[in-house]
This record gives sequence, C-alpha cells and structure tokens, in this order.
Amino acid sequence: MNNVDLRRIADALERMSPAPAGAPDFSEADAFVWHVAPDRLAPVPEVNRVDLSLLVGINRSRDTLLENTLQFARGLPANNALLWGARGMGKSSLVKSIHAEVLRQGLGLKIVEVQREDLPSIGRLLSLLRASSERFLLFCDDLSFSHDDQHYKSLKAVLDGGIEGRPENVVFYATSNRRHLMPRDMIENERSSSINPSEAVEEKVSLSDRFGLWLGFHPCSQDEYLDMIRGYCKEYGIEIDEDTLWAEAIEWQATRGSRSGRVAWQYFTDLAGRRGVSL
Repeated sequence: MNNVDLRRIADALERMSPAPAGAPDFSEADAFVWHVAPDRLAPVPEVNRVDLSLLVGINRSRDTLLENTLQFARGLPANNALLWGARGMGKSSLVKSIHAEVLRQGLGLKIVEVQREDLPSIGRLLSLLRASSERFLLFCDDLSFSHDDQHYKSLKAVLDGGIEGRPENVVFYATSNRRHLMPRDMIENERSSSINPSEAVEEKVSLSDRFGLWLGFHPCSQDEYLDMIRGYCKEYGIEIDEDTLWAEAIEWQATRGSRSGRVAWQYFTDLAGRRGVSL
C-alpha cells in the first residue's frame, strides 16, 4: 500500500468522524446546545421561554431554584437540581425563565442544553467547560432511564465528578416525570426478581439522591389553571369577560382530560388566534 492509498484512507476516516470543533466563542450567546459527531457547542441566539412572572402555582419551587441559581452565578456553592413531577407544569419553562432572570440581574451565566442520548459524551463536554472562565448551567430535559439503559453511568460524571471532581463552574439541572428517574413498576419488578433485590436497583435509584435539590411539581387546581390564563391575557393585552373565559377554559381542559400549565397555554394560544393577536 503506497502513500497515496494511505492518504485516501485517512481522508475517508476523517470524513466519517469529523474532528471536534473545540470550545466556541462564549461571548456569541448566553445559550448553547451540545451536539456530538462531531462534538460542538452551537449558540442559540434566542431562547424559547416565558416570563418568570407568568409561571403560576409553583412559587416555592420557583423561589428555591432561583436562589440556588443566583448563588451559583455569584460564585457561591450551589446544588445540582432535579425537577420532577406532573407533565406540563412548567419544569423546563422554570429553568429557562430563571436563567433569563439571572441575566436580567446582571450576572453572567451560560445555559447549555444536553440531550439524554448524548450523556455518554458528557465527560468531553465538561473538559471544554472546565477550561473556561464562564459559569455554566447544564440542562437536560425529560431525563429518565430504562432497566437496560447505561446512560445513567455517564451522568455520574456531572453529579459526582469522578476523580477530577465536578468543575467548579458547572451546575446541572434536570427535569423528569419520575422522582427516581425510572418507572416505579420497573423498580418493583427488579426488586422482586433479583437474587439481591436491594442491589438490583440501588445504583440507578441512588442516582436521584445525588441531586442536592429535589423540587416536586404537582397537578394544578382549577383556580391555578384559570389564574395562568388570566395572566397570559393580561401580558398580551387580550380582554375577555370572566364568564366566557371560565366556560371556554373549563371546556378546553375537559376535552384534554387534564389541567396543567401546558393546557392553559394551549387554550390561550387558541384564544389569541381567534382574537388575531400574535404571540
């Protein structure tokens, strides 16, 4: 095999596995998304989020997470946080809105979104962030694991840090519908069928224990649901009489079979469209 053949092979391998892009210019944006193959941090010019004041019925979680994030942005100790509970109750919206509030207060903080399927690459991401003078909030939305899923082992690099320790300039927030990041029936099944029941799920269940903050989100009441819609109407200048709002909003949630912040926003989106108001 001559040098020309070797060069062709090398070029083909490089095309199949592009070289990592390295750290970006973090001054480009306040938000980034982590991609792999090749590794790169893509800037997000405008984050999709709502104003913190529009998140109703989660005051305790809002205040706790905001204080924790402000501590971190100021260079003080802060905990990793797991936001768990009912679907559509504003878990991911809260994380993004709190990031905006921290920026509004004049503190520097970058948010980096990581997809669950990219967790095996988290060590490489931490190496990039460790070398920066910026402070980073890593965010993973809808985090959960199945019984044969090994991604949770990669997450320990963020929560425990391994031999190097978690970078001082990184904190990790995750949202999940599951308190222990895996289905309850799977936990019970592995406990009942394993030779060592307590050991069968200990490693995965204990992963959630590594989050310093657990913030629970529960289904909202009817009054909270209506207050969310009233808040959206006020924010976007839509006037609607109380009887009409009550009748339409209750019918809307009845057709969906649930009440949540997401359902409230979906009703309001329909209302805004009928009123000719752009969001």
